[in-house]
Amino acid sequence: MTGAIIDIEGLTRTFVLSRKEGRWRRRRELLTAVDDMSFRVEPGAAVGYIGANGAGKSTTIKMITGILVPTAGRLRTCGLDPVRQRRELAGRIGVVFGQRSQLWWDLPLRESFSILAAIHRLPPGQARARTDELVQQLEMDGTLDTPVRQLSLGQRMRAEVAAALLHAPELIILDEPTIGLDVLSKQRLREFLRYERAQRGTTLLLTTHDMGDIERLCERVLVVDHGRLVYDGSLTGLGATVGAQRVLTVDLAEPTADLADLPGAKLLGSEGAGMRQRLAFDTEITTAAQLLTAVSARAEVRDLSIEEPDIEDVVRRLYEASASGSLAS
Repeated sequence: MTGAIIDIEGLTRTFVLSRKEGRWRRRRELLTAVDDMSFRVEPGAAVGYIGANGAGKSTTIKMITGILVPTAGRLRTCGLDPVRQRRELAGRIGVVFGQRSQLWWDLPLRESFSILAAIHRLPPGQARARTDELVQQLEMDGTLDTPVRQLSLGQRMRAEVAAALLHAPELIILDEPTIGLDVLSKQRLREFLRYERAQRGTTLLLTTHDMGDIERLCERVLVVDHGRLVYDGSLTGLGATVGAQRVLTVDLAEPTADLADLPGAKLLGSEGAGMRQRLAFDTEITTAAQLLTAVSARAEVRDLSIEEPDIEDVVRRLYEASASGSLAS
């Protein structure tokens, strides 16, 4: 065992496509969904795995969980071969797919938890204690006797996460877990996932198009493009890689000349005779605290806010840089 929860080296997966040409002929061609990918995820880490539709995210997850066999490369999940040791691996990981359910549609939610506990061979006392913990943390007490088909989307997604975590897995893989949820449901789910990691050291691998999930749950980001890993690092570093900037908006106590000459900052706009000014700054050059100090030396600050880079825009820029070959290795 390597010690890593996920250990991938040179992972590749190709598919054979058959396309019709004319009336009688078909042409076969290879599609490489994952292309020579390598990365490790250490125990207790929280990693966001993002990319455009068709970039190779779902294919990677299916190989990590043993659903698909790699074409080439080496892969270990929880120290196991996901294909040969798939049954053993199932007891050590939990998976949530946003559009697929592991719950029994016509049964009360309580019965789904009982069935899953039996599948994982949890002792009755342990199953009850763990179910009670999850019900409390995810606020599901009022829905236990409701058939799954009658649950709201937010209730069902919390139940799906609880089902995936019932056996206290080492690794939880979430594929679009907050898709379609309202703001309050997203907040509850994110708070619980932070709690679960803090209490149990659960490793998290998250794929999502909701950048709020990445910002609030993950310390590390992997970006995949056409099956290749094009970025591995922090969210802050991702923005810096493509020149994305944070924006400081300050409301000043009185009219002030435009703050266009502050070190490391660029004036984006000024309103109300200079009483509100927006300043973009590069975190590689200066910090929000340093910039605020420089502003305060010129005028009294009544209020302020900081806008983070739009992550979807950052990813788009990263793709463009990768396609043009201008991305530094």
